[in-house]
Amino acid sequence: MEKDAVIILSGGMDSTTMLYEFHDAIALAITFDYGSLQNAREREFAVRHCRRLGIEHIIIPLDFMRQHFTSALLSSPDDIPEGDYDDDNMKSTVVPFRNGIMLAIACGMAESRHLKRVLIANHAGDHAIYPDCRPEFVSAMSAAMTAGTYERVAVFAPYTLLSKADIARRGKGLGLDYGETYSCYKGGSKHCGKCGTCRERREALRQAGINDPTPYEEQP
Repeated sequence: MEKDAVIILSGGMDSTTMLYEFHDAIALAITFDYGSLQNAREREFAVRHCRRLGIEHIIIPLDFMRQHFTSALLSSPDDIPEGDYDDDNMKSTVVPFRNGIMLAIACGMAESRHLKRVLIANHAGDHAIYPDCRPEFVSAMSAAMTAGTYERVAVFAPYTLLSKADIARRGKGLGLDYGETYSCYKGGSKHCGKCGTCRERREALRQAGINDPTPYEEQP
């Protein structure tokens, strides 16, 4: 398979699953350090998986986002909401136009290296909360990227209509160890077990029939 793709890789469950599922097509993985609470923990796993698969990996700092944007993810663990992963509870964790910024940079990297696709692991569970994860955004952004590049770079987002449990099932089929991923928005040495992303992670693994390997501060 031709290596024609760049992947935006956080080190979380979804992008790590995508990394393994499409590794034969991936020429470059990019992790963006935008100052979120979980960036450091996620980044450790992103580095580990790329080394294991022999995929070139770069980390691009986006310090301006922490300095100038407003989001609970860029603040402190005390600001991260606990409870269900739903619109009302998680809206404070939106980082304004985060995926748009990351896709634009990844598009420029793809164009520079004569690559054709940018992979992003947004999924259906994000749609209600994050505007830049929705199908209409992905479609519009892909059209803009294609129109604005000689290589006609496009977004490849095959998880857009999948649930997190669906993605976990794919990872299970690939033999992926989800203990080597990180999700918690509070960014601690262990997953807090209480924030929306921890609850979503735990439920997705349960639905996928995966014995949860995650170390939690608070067990169910």
